[in-house]
Amino acid sequence: MSDDRQAELKALLEQPPVPTRRPTVPALEEALFRIHPVLDHGFVRVVDYMGDDAAIVQAARVSYGSGTKAVRNDRGLIRYLIRHRHTTPFEMCELKLHVKLPMFIARQWIRHRTANVNEYSARYSILDREFYLPAPEHVAEQSASNRQGRDRVLTTAESARVLELLRRDAMQAYDTYSGLLNDTGDGTPADPGAPQLARELARMNLTLNYYTQWYWKIDLHNLLHFLSLRADSHAQYEIRAYADVIGELCAKWVPLAWEAYEDYRIGGAHFSREELDILRQLLAGGDADTLLPASGLSFRERKRMRQVLQLGPPKR
Repeated sequence: MSDDRQAELKALLEQPPVPTRRPTVPALEEALFRIHPVLDHGFVRVVDYMGDDAAIVQAARVSYGSGTKAVRNDRGLIRYLIRHRHTTPFEMCELKLHVKLPMFIARQWIRHRTANVNEYSARYSILDREFYLPAPEHVAEQSASNRQGRDRVLTTAESARVLELLRRDAMQAYDTYSGLLNDTGDGTPADPGAPQLARELARMNLTLNYYTQWYWKIDLHNLLHFLSLRADSHAQYEIRAYADVIGELCAKWVPLAWEAYEDYRIGGAHFSREELDILRQLLAGGDADTLLPASGLSFRERKRMRQVLQLGPPKR
């Protein structure tokens, strides 16, 4: 972040608490404005929030006040809402984040069209010379079985070559970008005899690993859905790194809702009608190695059911 931006954040962190009548969450108040680093140059920081666990309960009961007196009753209701997929009470809580992330992750992230987003404009401002390079342990081959996944991690020599190519291309692209802008940084030409290309055109050649920033505001229901997909072990590592940090902040913000989410959405499992029929037969003493191959389920469905029920690999 620029020196001016860092000074602004420092001033925000040092300002005294402001009295308010609205519900606040001490654990998230402590996290307000603080930088949570992600990847090599990225970060997440909480800008603002609205609501807490009690707001979910209040909305579910359509009542005034701060919910029930006993926390266990609030916890039970929140777990009921999650379990039965009553989602609208969770929409009463909102979180606003400032995120700095590589452009290729931003393009993946924006697919979640359930948030309010305002992104840094390279038509208006000049991008910094900051680009993402993965750590060597995350430089891997294309997976042969998953078209959007990775497989074998490259050797030290192989990853060094890949990283050098990525670094060279990113640096060269920025040199071209800077030359096309012909800008000293304050709007005056670096070379008075050369034209200053419009910023909206000069940005075209930048590689997708350059960083962008945005403000991202989302309600809790849609945030939990986002995290269920992007914090999953099958998600791309880079976006998962952001989801993990956001998940930690979410656990501080709404601990009861987060506990229920982990129990029912992350630690739980959903079964199809056919899978439930097989499960009943297994509970009645049936043999998985006989039932699953004859079930009509696809190979992936059978594999998933074995993993969820911890049945182990087929015996034959």
